[in-house]
Amino acid sequence: HSRPEQPGDNPSETEVQRKEVCRWPCRCPSVPACTPGVSLVKDGCGCCKVCAKQAGEPCNEADVCDPHKGLYCDYSEDEPRYETGVCAYLVAVGCELNGVYYANGQTFQPNQFYKCLCVSGTIGCTPVFIPRSAGSPCARVPGRKKPGQSICGLEQHKQLQSTNYRLMSAYRSLPLVLKKKCLIQATPWTPCSRTCGIGISSRVTNDNRKCEMKKEKRLCFIQPCLTNMLKKIKIPRGKTCQPTFQLPTAEKLVFSGCSTTQRYKLTFCGVCLDKRCCIPNKSKMITVHFECPNEGFFRWKMMWITSCVCQRLCSAPGDIFSQLKLL
Repeated sequence: HSRPEQPGDNPSETEVQRKEVCRWPCRCPSVPACTPGVSLVKDGCGCCKVCAKQAGEPCNEADVCDPHKGLYCDYSEDEPRYETGVCAYLVAVGCELNGVYYANGQTFQPNQFYKCLCVSGTIGCTPVFIPRSAGSPCARVPGRKKPGQSICGLEQHKQLQSTNYRLMSAYRSLPLVLKKKCLIQATPWTPCSRTCGIGISSRVTNDNRKCEMKKEKRLCFIQPCLTNMLKKIKIPRGKTCQPTFQLPTAEKLVFSGCSTTQRYKLTFCGVCLDKRCCIPNKSKMITVHFECPNEGFFRWKMMWITSCVCQRLCSAPGDIFSQLKLL
């Protein structure tokens, strides 16, 4: 007779000793200063504040991966101990910015001021260090061939960027109003998604019955897509811009194959002879009703332009950095 099978006879059932990385009571060093874009989180032991591990970096029970970037600790290569892993991105949707698609977890730099990261359809950005020109040892020197020619090498430029810089403001103060025990907040409306024809702009606000932050959308119509019509706009003598104009007759609006039940004589932003562009300055909100062939009715909120201003700061539709300025 064979002896009964004992626990541990099967190698797959052998218990693997894992190294303990947590110690109690907690003994924490000073709170670290994380680099821009790296989250300061509590470690996996529930003890100390640490800089979260980033994609590709080793992780374990204590050294947690950055949760705000959709990272998790992948232990699959450390079988059977599952003690040390590597931070990896969860499978998720990518992002789109100005017509360019970015994969989930991809970092990119859409302009010289910001580095961005795509996480599950959401884009997060951190400022890039910008060297100051005033008082810099790399300033222009008289006698150089080209005005403003630098006397510093690449390594000196990198050192200056890390120690002498200005950051761009990445936030805006919001207007606050108290309404029925709710502190009303609202972000500015985004630029219209189209420079001509009917587009959409959005904002985030809690101006609703439940006082909850929700995304709100409205239609916007800055200019008609009629180049011949724009060429006929009369600019006053001695001026270079005509801020606003109207079409000769009231017309129905067409959106997604449906047309409005009423005719409207909208005010549009005008044109300039120089490089300036005209954008809405003052507006109000109206509700427009659309009817669709054999499909019923629907209604949308819409921006009704009352005045426009012509300026040199022109940004493309969907430019999330258009409202940011150097400090």
